[in-house]
Amino acid sequence: MHPRRPEGFDGLGYRGGGREELGPGGRPFGGAAELSHWVTSPPDIPGSRNLHWGEKTPPFGAGTPLGGAALNEEPCLGAGGPGAEQLNRFAGFGIGLASLFTENVLAHPCIVLRRQCQVNYHARNYHLTPFTIVNIMYSINKTQGPRALWKGMGSTFIVQGITLGTEGIISEFTPLPRELSHKWNLKQIGGHLLLKGLTHVTAMPFYSASLIETVQSEIIRDNPGILDCVKEGIGRVVGMGVPHSKRLLPLMVLTFPTALHGVLHYVISSIVQKLVLFVLKRENSHNLPTESSTSVQSMLDAYFPELIASFAASLCADVMLYPLETVLHRLHIQGTRTIIDNTDLGYEVLPINTQYEGMRDCINTIKREEGMLGFYKGFGAVIVQYTLHVAVLQLTKIIYSTLLQNVS
Repeated sequence: MHPRRPEGFDGLGYRGGGREELGPGGRPFGGAAELSHWVTSPPDIPGSRNLHWGEKTPPFGAGTPLGGAALNEEPCLGAGGPGAEQLNRFAGFGIGLASLFTENVLAHPCIVLRRQCQVNYHARNYHLTPFTIVNIMYSINKTQGPRALWKGMGSTFIVQGITLGTEGIISEFTPLPRELSHKWNLKQIGGHLLLKGLTHVTAMPFYSASLIETVQSEIIRDNPGILDCVKEGIGRVVGMGVPHSKRLLPLMVLTFPTALHGVLHYVISSIVQKLVLFVLKRENSHNLPTESSTSVQSMLDAYFPELIASFAASLCADVMLYPLETVLHRLHIQGTRTIIDNTDLGYEVLPINTQYEGMRDCINTIKREEGMLGFYKGFGAVIVQYTLHVAVLQLTKIIYSTLLQNVS
């Protein structure tokens, strides 16, 4: 048996030792022009190429002669060549990594102080401005060391992993959609939001354990293990493990406020993100890049709208739901025998001895005893957190632009 592939096969340049290839109908190709009629370019799939705004994939053979030399050439994207292309991909990954680092690591001290202020019903200083928050951070760091500001960071990552895993498992074994298609309807939206609510309810006991680790004072607690969050979360479900007081609220009482906060946070952040992306892309579409424009601005326009939209979405959701988050954290922490730092002084410790009966009683008690500003205790930490985020985004943008300009 002879192989089906003829000897000397050389792709489109094959001529079979002087023989002509037969086209459709047994007719030989007339030349390169007729051959290009049958060899077409693939469709433009979003995300499959590094195209700029308004660009299309050029047709096969356009601008280059048909032959082996043209086929073996690598396309050179951007003014800087392959080096600039590799730097663009690496910089895109680095920018996203810097954003994740800021949200989960650099901002963690702000999250710790924010939660401690929210659950501290004794506090006389509400820390509504970033200046008082920075001052109390310095005092805690001076008396307890920097470890006190990064406590519970591992458990927050565990909760995020549990949340993502739970969402994937529920969507696999139920008809609830994990993502919404472009042709969505009310039934799909309802199922999608139900999936988000079930995910937050499933992760609720582990969220409670993580909250305790972030607000518990470093002065009186032992060194926690990496999986203590998982162990205490399971113990909270089965009613075993760490002893709690009689004021501990059952998980059924915490189900509604937890699901409400999670779903509202997702809805608000999704709407804001879509709106910001629409506005930014509309502005970029009016300024189409020309041949003389540098690849630096084009790549910045490709990477940063997503980061800016994500930043604005998280900020709006956190600000709008801050009062509900304060109520939620107080309900979760009640009866857990947690001792927190004194956020008025920066030293000493305080016990949490609240006696809320539920969400409505907690709202009425805060309004009566602490006033409306009591719902915004620790709001200065949010300002510091997102100010740091803006600074990191701006710094990475400057570094990225400088690197690209040097390479090009």
